[in-house]
Amino acid sequence: MARTVSAPVSARAATIAGAVVVVVAGVTGCGAAAGDDQEPERQSFPLQGSTLTIDSDDSALELIATDANPKGRIQVTRWFEGSVVLGEDPKVTWAMDGDRLVLRLKCSGFVADCSAKHRIEVPRGVAVDVKDGDGSVRARGFEDALNIRTGDGSVRVNDTTGAVKVHTGDGSVHVDAATGPLDLRTQDGSIRADVTSRQVRTHTADGSTHLELGAVPDLVDTRSGDGSVTVSVPRATYRVSTDTGDGAVQVSVPRDDSSRHVVSARTGDGKVTVRTAN
Repeated sequence: MARTVSAPVSARAATIAGAVVVVVAGVTGCGAAAGDDQEPERQSFPLQGSTLTIDSDDSALELIATDANPKGRIQVTRWFEGSVVLGEDPKVTWAMDGDRLVLRLKCSGFVADCSAKHRIEVPRGVAVDVKDGDGSVRARGFEDALNIRTGDGSVRVNDTTGAVKVHTGDGSVHVDAATGPLDLRTQDGSIRADVTSRQVRTHTADGSTHLELGAVPDLVDTRSGDGSVTVSVPRATYRVSTDTGDGAVQVSVPRDDSSRHVVSARTGDGKVTVRTAN
């Protein structure tokens, strides 16, 4: 559903507009909000196999594992708001190609302002692989593998039992109530996890890391280029290694170099803390 604003202009008006395009676009280019769409569209798509790939270029995504959908089908709800003063009408498309759901947003021209959001309901027992160019991702309830890659957007994952892998270029990562192995990476953003996973690997180039482990882990390997690192673990004996280029190190858990429970915490610039959870 496209909402377009357009108006003819004279040659003189077009010349004046061209002189101020940078200023106008900078002021009005971020007002559209997909949540303002009061009439979202819904579509059901067939799914072949036990893996769903979501290929999105510019949309916020909400992924939900559910028992409500029939096996072999996914349900997609789409919200969209957009306007272009001069240029082609904004357009959103969705299509299913085998096991790949392709979501596209076309919005370009003079003072182009568009926003899209998709909620994707997936039958339980399906692994999901997400590739989102620009947009936040929220996912909950998955029992199978969840792989999320986004170029620019925050990622939040809740209530999962399968393996979770998150790689984002620019955005924070937050995981709650997960039990499966975690691999969390961001170039520019913080990482936070409150989980009972027994294997946790994290890496951020620029941002803090805070891990709360509710079960004794087999392995925690966390690294930050620039930011503090905090690891809270249940009372047990751990093989701990730490390193910081510029900052304090505080380790208050029982240590044993022969322990099978390994915690490695490193940062280039920031404090490192490994402590027993309260």
